[in-house]
Amino acid sequence: MKNKTLSIIAVILALFVGASGMYAVIRYLPIDLPTSTVVNKSEKEVTVIDNGIADSVEKLYDAVVVVGSYKNGQLASSGTGFVYDEDDKYAYMLTNAHVVEGSTSVKVKFTNDDIENVELVGSDSYSDIAVLKVAKDKVIKVASIGKNENSRLGDTVFTIGAPLSDEYSWTVTRGILSNKDRLIEVNPTNGGQSDWVMQVLQTDAAINSGNSGGPLANSNGEVIGITNMKLISSGVEGIGFAIPIEDAINYATQLRTNGKIERPFIGISMLNTSDTYILEQYRIMVDDGVEGAVVVQVQEDSPADKGGLKLGDVITGINDYEVTSVAKLKYYLYKFKPDDEVTLKFNRTGKEHTVKIKLSKSE
Repeated sequence: MKNKTLSIIAVILALFVGASGMYAVIRYLPIDLPTSTVVNKSEKEVTVIDNGIADSVEKLYDAVVVVGSYKNGQLASSGTGFVYDEDDKYAYMLTNAHVVEGSTSVKVKFTNDDIENVELVGSDSYSDIAVLKVAKDKVIKVASIGKNENSRLGDTVFTIGAPLSDEYSWTVTRGILSNKDRLIEVNPTNGGQSDWVMQVLQTDAAINSGNSGGPLANSNGEVIGITNMKLISSGVEGIGFAIPIEDAINYATQLRTNGKIERPFIGISMLNTSDTYILEQYRIMVDDGVEGAVVVQVQEDSPADKGGLKLGDVITGINDYEVTSVAKLKYYLYKFKPDDEVTLKFNRTGKEHTVKIKLSKSE
């Protein structure tokens, strides 16, 4: 029994001595313990400084007007416009034709809240351009005009307009230039089908009802387009369009000179090859795989009549342009001028033909 007790005491003492020794080693001897590895990452730092476009907005702001279209003294619709040019007596404003369509009088409101009666110089539904004029001393500022040849996709752009109502006049929205030469089919005459193609700028800057006719400007505050429509559909957001300023000024110059835009005329009524039900009413059958503008009527003594076009012919080309629809035929046709000679390509009963015709003036 005594020996067993001594053995237990010896074990306890050994444990105590071992623990004390270990404590002394840790307490007094320097030991290098392993540390976690530190990895230095070299990353490119990008500093984005955006001071906004306030200076550019200020440059254009006072050139923008709210346009009110009146019918028999009652406000029928409103939109936006801007002063783009002036001469010795008058200042001239651009807006959309659909903003002033059917109006008996037009008024504009300036940023100083002055309201002035203005004269409608001319408008054109196909280009969707209208020109207004007012005494030069009534305007506050004339907009600076830019060049789309200097624009690039992704450039910052902004609009100034009167969305929804006069309450939100001179609202500024900002985005980027999404596309420079988008071709879209539209219906300028509110008929049943899209019968016209417009080449437009595309932007994601917010465009709402009432913005029509207002400026689309670059980051220098220079106007590069006239906002005229947006794509409205379920699931679609941020797709707005503007007429390139070069096209707008070209049309405006014709309106100021002649009061209208003269376009070439060939003298036919047309339907799309896809309008099979209506074509059946004319007893016209189009061969499978043929696309174009189907002739359903030829005006007597017109260029088309003189060229020998007939009911049922399918126009498939004009000069080097391919025609796949009525809208495309008008778009390419209106690139020419009255008295120009063009070559029409057409399909008749499955065979391809060409004919040269001299264009006349539209009536």
